[in-house]
Amino acid sequence: MKPTAFLAAITGLVLVQPAVAGDSEITVIPATQLDYQVTPEGVAFARLHGDRFEGAYMAMVRLPAGLVSPPHVKSANMYGIVVSGAMTHQPAGADPSGGVRLETGAFYEVPKGLAHVSRCVSDVACVTFLYQDGRFDFLPVKP
Repeated sequence: MKPTAFLAAITGLVLVQPAVAGDSEITVIPATQLDYQVTPEGVAFARLHGDRFEGAYMAMVRLPAGLVSPPHVKSANMYGIVVSGAMTHQPAGADPSGGVRLETGAFYEVPKGLAHVSRCVSDVACVTFLYQDGRFDFLPVKP
């Protein structure tokens, strides 16, 4: 190998070394330490990252067993993974018996602006990991 090729190979190796962030931390919140804040409707939010009233956020959300939301829209896309219980999310006006039952591990996405109804269809509370790419809102619409 020519010296210039060798130097180029070594320089390439040096340039691809990962940077180590000196002030990074791992955030952990045991389930027993989640700080759920309950809304007047009985839905509980435990903040994980961000502020749901300011912008994009992640939270654990707990819906009471049997809860059926009124038809509503959100101005941010919503992504969730069911942690426990069983839920459905359907466009407003859809036949409730046709909803796909989402159980532990299931993923859902509700696009912003889509009028929909969310239901906790299990006999126990529904807990979901929720991410929204913008601030939280709940804008009721007429069925």
